Amino acid sequence: MSYPAHTRALLTLGLPLIGGHLAQFAIQVTDTIMMGWYDVEALAAMVLGGSVFFVVFIMGSGFGLAVMPLVAAASENAEGAAQVRRVTRMGLWLSALFSTVALVPLLRAEPILLAMGQEPELARQAAQYLAIAGWGIVPGLGVMVLKSYLSALERTQLVLWVTLAAAAANAMINYLLIFGNFGFPELGIRGAAIASVSVQIISVAGLAVYVVHAFPEHQLFVRLWRPDWSAFRQVFRLGWPIGLTNLLEVGLFAASAIMVGWLGAIPLAAHGIAIQVTSATFLVHLGLSNAATIRTGKALGRGDMANLRRTGQVTVFTSLVFAGLAVAAFLIWPDVLMSLFLDPDDPRKPEIVAIGVGLMAMAALFQFADGGQVVAHGLLRGVQDTRVPLAISAVAYWPVGILSGYVLGFPMGFGAIGVWVGLVLGLVVAVVALMWRFWRSALPVAARRHGAIP
Repeated sequence: MSYPAHTRALLTLGLPLIGGHLAQFAIQVTDTIMMGWYDVEALAAMVLGGSVFFVVFIMGSGFGLAVMPLVAAASENAEGAAQVRRVTRMGLWLSALFSTVALVPLLRAEPILLAMGQEPELARQAAQYLAIAGWGIVPGLGVMVLKSYLSALERTQLVLWVTLAAAAANAMINYLLIFGNFGFPELGIRGAAIASVSVQIISVAGLAVYVVHAFPEHQLFVRLWRPDWSAFRQVFRLGWPIGLTNLLEVGLFAASAIMVGWLGAIPLAAHGIAIQVTSATFLVHLGLSNAATIRTGKALGRGDMANLRRTGQVTVFTSLVFAGLAVAAFLIWPDVLMSLFLDPDDPRKPEIVAIGVGLMAMAALFQFADGGQVVAHGLLRGVQDTRVPLAISAVAYWPVGILSGYVLGFPMGFGAIGVWVGLVLGLVVAVVALMWRFWRSALPVAARRHGAIP
């Protein structure tokens, strides 16, 4: 395939995935806005409970994400239907097993939150939220597996439409149950939790129905209870490092927020807005990364090392182009972007924007590093290499990123800017090491296994 053909194929897969990630992001924003309209204290409790849920969910998501490269590779084999079925089923098994273990702390969260130093009333309300929302981890991780399965089979537009429908359903159920509209009971934070679980159940049921009708040859749910220990081990070996890598990355940003919080409410507000803006642009790179996983996984399944290498080149170039556009926006309109999140009449706005403008300059540097590292992870997952990337991430995110951010921010006195410089340094180390791993190690190893030279 030519480079233009690779670009078209990447964007055909990637654009719906990007849209799906943005729709998922919209669900979180909708929850925040609606609960903020209802009650500020309930919003704080939901944010706390939602953060706990997200940390647990992101750990378990590795098994669902592992299904993507395995199905992509198997789908290129003439007899791959059986392997597609095997790894997807065991992805569902592992996700269900993880959910069973995770339910214990999620449903009994109040003592844990109190031990973490949270205020008693805040811990009580957050635990009340999790006592309902926690059940959503079971269908939620099932959704992750089925979305990965469908994405690997290039049904990414279906994934987008399902996520958009989930976003609309979430907003509607929130409107009915948080506020008690149209005769429904006013449940506040419990209504938001019910909406979350309901949407996950509707999503997993809808995806399952589609799979049964669209891919009858896979017989995905026939004798689902039967174990397949070989496929189980394959998904587990690939999936647990992905889950831990995701957890390390989430922890990196959580720790940076905690450190900036030591500086006071205004720097933390500026930090939070800058993170929201960069999170939205990060989702573009994440969609490209998912598409790269699928494309490289399929090339690996065919033993097509030339096109696997070309997929990597095109993905990296596309990510750099988008990062360049985002950098231009961050440097030209930083005050405009910051002001979108602030009340024009807030007397603290000028101070927040002044700090935020400096952080947006850091966010510009951040774009190349953050986009590059997530794309590198996607390429490596496509060739089923996850353990060494986990080790690289562990060193880059924490000893480099967090430690340098602390030193620059506090002993050296650069404040929030110093913390962000630390984030950038950690991500730069990650992207350099991960790209080296893909081009100089993982790709040649894959080529030798298939008797080819990349």
